[in-house]
Amino acid sequence: MKPVDYDTQQYRNYARGRALRPGQMTQWMRAFADRLPARRPLDGLDLGSGTGRFTPALADSFGPVTGVEPAASMRRIADAHAAHPGVRYLSGSAEAIPLPDGSVDYTLMFLVWHHVRDQARAAGEIARVTRPGGRLLLRSSFRDHMPRLWWLEFFPRGPEVDAETFEPLADVVAVFASAGWEVADFASLLEPPAGTRADLLEQLRLRPFSIFEHFTAEELAIGFERLEWAVAADPGAPAPRYQQTLLTLTRP
Repeated sequence: MKPVDYDTQQYRNYARGRALRPGQMTQWMRAFADRLPARRPLDGLDLGSGTGRFTPALADSFGPVTGVEPAASMRRIADAHAAHPGVRYLSGSAEAIPLPDGSVDYTLMFLVWHHVRDQARAAGEIARVTRPGGRLLLRSSFRDHMPRLWWLEFFPRGPEVDAETFEPLADVVAVFASAGWEVADFASLLEPPAGTRADLLEQLRLRPFSIFEHFTAEELAIGFERLEWAVAADPGAPAPRYQQTLLTLTRP
């Protein structure tokens, strides 16, 4: 799959298109708390922090957080809204984290892993900055644990492109195992209600998901036309809910 350039297009509507409802944020903070060391504060790393949708909440819940993001446009938006004293944003990537050895207690990578080009190097780099006993919260999709998203069914090649984007769970675990990581937990969490199908369509019109970068202009036109028709038939129907997978790894 071609790399997605968040500096040219995706950053424009990302913050609005990927905003989390309060119930969604609450669920994720609880899930993270259940998997992190009990002591507080914790030093956190939000790796691939984007426009900072999780970073302030992580700081509120667990302690100071550094957001590391390679896309300057995404980082600029995060900086513009950075009003939390426990949050800072730095330029960097999973393969080159601008932090000292053993400086964080946990790292969150939320739908970021599939964008990492040199995964072996990244797994080692995350281990380098993590203290012994620290955790990596890897929220990702895995090819063998993927829901078929309702809205993607309307796009030519939709489910196929989605599956091609992600690797099987065992392959991801193997990469981290080679860098010394151990699996602490693998969970599948049912996402909270996300409004109606009309609400979902309004979000999708912003094209905030990187999968849209992998469709042709014709496929996008066909998909949105089909989706508009389907939603118009019952706009108030609840948006489908899906199981979201979270892999937690620990550094011995």
